[in-house]
Formats: sequence, C-alpha cells, structure tokens
Amino acid sequence: MKFTMRWFGPGFDPVTLDKIRQVPGIYGVITTLYGKQPGEEWKIEEIQELKEKVQEAGLVIAGIESVNIHDSIKTGGKDRDMYIENYIASLTALARSDIKLVCYNFMPVFDWTRTDLAKKLPDGSTTMSYDQKIIDNIDPEKMFELIDSKSDGFILPGWEPARMEKIKELFQMYQGIDEQKLFNNLVYFLNAIKPVCEQYEIKMAIHPDDPGWSVFGLPRIVTDKRKLLDIVNAVDSSFNGVTLCTGSLGSNPLNDIPDIIHGLKNKIHFAHVRNVKHNSPGNFEESAHLSREGSLDMYKIMKALYDIGFEGPIRPDHGRNIWGEVSVPGYGLYDRALGLCYLNGLLEAIEKRVLP
Repeated sequence: MKFTMRWFGPGFDPVTLDKIRQVPGIYGVITTLYGKQPGEEWKIEEIQELKEKVQEAGLVIAGIESVNIHDSIKTGGKDRDMYIENYIASLTALARSDIKLVCYNFMPVFDWTRTDLAKKLPDGSTTMSYDQKIIDNIDPEKMFELIDSKSDGFILPGWEPARMEKIKELFQMYQGIDEQKLFNNLVYFLNAIKPVCEQYEIKMAIHPDDPGWSVFGLPRIVTDKRKLLDIVNAVDSSFNGVTLCTGSLGSNPLNDIPDIIHGLKNKIHFAHVRNVKHNSPGNFEESAHLSREGSLDMYKIMKALYDIGFEGPIRPDHGRNIWGEVSVPGYGLYDRALGLCYLNGLLEAIEKRVLP
C-alpha cells in the first residue's frame, strides 16, 4: 500500500508539501487542479507545473481527486457529449503526464454533505458531523450559508460559491432524474471514456456517496455493496473501479465494510480509510482514526485490504482539527498525520502477524 495525503495545491491549501513530506511513511499526495470548473478541459502544461511542484518537495502525485464531472453528464443533458470530450482530453493530458488514477464522484448537486464543520468534542478538538434532523428542517438553498458560516473562510471542494449560486438551476436540472436514470447516465459516461482509459491504462475510482442515502430527495447510486457491484459489472473493464471510502460507506451502519472489500477485491483502485462514530440513526460524527474512538473496526478494515492484496494508494481521510490548527475543515495536518501513522502501524503488525 502506498500511503498518501490529500493536498489541495498551491494557493488553496495551508498545509504545505514540505510539512507533508515529514510525515513518517508518506509516499505521495493525492491532488487536483483546484479551481478548475466541472467540464473544463485540463491542459498538460498546468498538470506538468503541478507535478513539478510536488516532485520538488520529494513526493509524487499518486492520483487525482477529482476531475469533477459536469452536471450535464450526470443528468444526460443535450450537451453532455461535449463535456465528455473535454473529460477525455483531460484524462489524456493526465496520462501523458504519467498520472493514471482518478477518483471521482457522481453525486447530484451537492458533493459530500455535513451539518456542522466544527462540532466541539469533549477533548476540545472539533470535527465534522451530520444530523439528518437538521437536513429535514432546512431549505436546501440555505445549505451553502450553513456550510460557509463554519468553514473558517476556506473554500470547500464541492461547495464553491460560483457553483452554489446556481443551486436553483442545479435542482431544476435533476427534476425527473431518479436512481435508474442517474445510473444509466453513469454507464453512458463510463462507456464513452472506456477507450482512452484502456489505451492509457487509466484507473477510474468512483467515490461512494456521502452520506450513503438520499439527501433533499436527490438520487444516490453509490451507497452500498450491491450498488458498487452493479457499477463495476455494468462496464466490465479493469479501468472501472472504486474508491473504498470507509467514512462514506461507514455513514450507514448497515454496511459491512470488510465484506464490501472482499466483494470488490480487484476493483478497489484507491482507499480512504477513516473512522466515524454513530450517535443515533442518521446522526454521526467523524472521530479520530483509532478503532475505539469510533464505530468502525479499523484493524479488520486494514486486514481485509491486506488479504485481497491491495497495493494502491491509501490515505487517512477527514481528520479532526486539533492543537489549535486552522485549516480546511477535515484537512488539517496534525490529525491526518496521526491517522496515517496509526494505519501504518496496523499494517506493519498485520504483515508481521503480531495480531491474531
């Protein structure tokens, strides 16, 4: 497994590459051309410039998260083929820069959703949390105001102001789009990019929906084992795989994550490994990575990844904000570094068969 951390790029991320480089066991970063709009073509010169910055710090770009997908592709709009061509051009530019892993999602309107970005925990740290009762009693058009008020002034991925200004238009685009139509549009997209992915051996890793159920009545199609298997089986090719995100899948306590890992086996291209704590149905928070801090058994998760022979990029995911750090919510350095070291320790113990 190649241990990585997400980095949002120069000018956007207060966590610098030289600090990431000092985390024990680090291999590289998962990054993006942050600021690119969904549907906009990526240029090879921009990618090379980003790649050089990472290499100068002694790291590598292990993958991209994300090349965002335009809503016309998700809704099957009349201009989707144009946006797919732009996407193919972006994938080609990445492949020619020797970057061949892309994590993406197919969530309508909102990316991940949280109701609190800075919930105070008993130890004084803060974390992101979700409460369905709040969602049930809020106008979706007010969600950006709720998120923005608790973002410490950072622009959050998936919640960019320019996108949220069009929220009414976005909801209108999804009128009449149910789960089956959204799934069909995903399959159309995957079939369209299949030739370039197979030509350059690009791995596409779809990210589970977060949380793993419908929010504001919008369809969700990447929520559990059955739906993940439906996706990888719909376009049978080595390029078509998943991002195994324990936090997103773990938002639903019914999901057996080690079982999902074994069920997907050769289709896991990338792993986000973090813990969540369930407080009540529809109410969860993001805990420290240790098993005893949350509701997931991190040892069993890492053991399952080891057992299936997973060797791809893996990263600690959302962390708490600790020790007074101010950062993009969920993406401070300190708690993610602790999480990475913990996961590395579990892996070493598993490899040496110290644990039963």
